[in-house]
Amino acid sequence: DLLYKMFVFPQETKDSHVPARAKPEQPLRNFTVCLRSYTDLTRPYSLFSCATKAQDKILLFKAEPSEYRLYVGGKFVSFSVPRSIAVSEHICASWKSTTSIVGFWFNGKPWPRKGLQRGYTVGVEAAILLGQEQDAFGGSFDAQQSFAGEMSVAYVWATGISASGVMAA
Repeated sequence: DLLYKMFVFPQETKDSHVPARAKPEQPLRNFTVCLRSYTDLTRPYSLFSCATKAQDKILLFKAEPSEYRLYVGGKFVSFSVPRSIAVSEHICASWKSTTSIVGFWFNGKPWPRKGLQRGYTVGVEAAILLGQEQDAFGGSFDAQQSFAGEMSVAYVWATGISASGVMAA
């Protein structure tokens, strides 16, 4: 529970991350992640990574100061956002396998929806991490993809989310 708390990633490292405790009972066909981050990084970095032993992956990645990417199974959609350095950003990203619809919200405002990986599923045995991209199940990190800064208000659901759910998060 991060209510009134935060994770601090004080420096770029190849091993700093926060594991999330989630044990999906079924393959993921829907997914939502919301979090608030605060950093002055201008290089690419990972905020959220979910990987399985079979190399299924969901990744929320900031490729540039003005671009977020949501990867599902090796393919991605990107969202251009206002360039903001050293400003707290609240983002939510959701994906629904049956429709392929990806929703993205930046500081509470919805961006145009996009399509990605219709019918794809992510296996049940998953490692979920904040602050690092997994190049292999649960590990194989690259310091140049690590998050450095503060992260709070992190929520993960195995469902899609409505606009009112984003506002509540």
